[in-house]
Amino acid sequence: MRKYKNSWIYFFILTGTLFLITGSCNKDKPADNAVENGIVFNPDLTYGTISDIDGNTYKTIAIGTQTWMAENLKTTRYNTGEAIPNIKNNQGWDQLTAGAFCWYKNDSVFNKSRYGALYNWYAVHTGKLSPTGWRVATDDDWTILEMFLGMPLPDNTVSRETFDEGNKLKESGTTHWKSPNGGRNTSGFSALPGGSLYNHETSSFGLGDYGYWWTSSEFSTSVPNTW
Repeated sequence: MRKYKNSWIYFFILTGTLFLITGSCNKDKPADNAVENGIVFNPDLTYGTISDIDGNTYKTIAIGTQTWMAENLKTTRYNTGEAIPNIKNNQGWDQLTAGAFCWYKNDSVFNKSRYGALYNWYAVHTGKLSPTGWRVATDDDWTILEMFLGMPLPDNTVSRETFDEGNKLKESGTTHWKSPNGGRNTSGFSALPGGSLYNHETSSFGLGDYGYWWTSSEFSTSVPNTW
């Protein structure tokens, strides 16, 4: 299994879509486009924008000392221009040894604009998946985010649930999250429940209930195609 984060936003492991910026981005005014592509953003915060090689534009948000994409990645090409294979057969995914992506239930019409694409570890590991100037967040990056949102240190006796990181990161309301799981999105992160697909499953699952994000930090090679 690859390194993942599952301690704060419900049960998150991966959609393969959130990236930490290392460059710069344009800035929007607060409250502009509070709802875009059906996604509910925080109208009280200032979002930036960046684009990928396919021309898709994404909102970005500064949280503490970091800047994160506030939307899920949906590129079909690496930042070098090379096409990423779109694998539509769930069983075929289990045999892959190279980068690939799919749309949830192969439905790009409904899922692309809101939930983005699902990518496997091999696509993440190329180092070419994120937009130019960006990188896939490491485990340390995720920890910095968690600490900024109030996660206690490992030896702290205060319950992690007290700090409520999940609701601070999740899109507010129940437009996409099934009731009663909607968050408050005070961070602007706007996390969505984009679902997933495991290599031993026969179909996609979890849309509306779960969201999952890669880190670039690897800790095992036992399940290379979990997504």
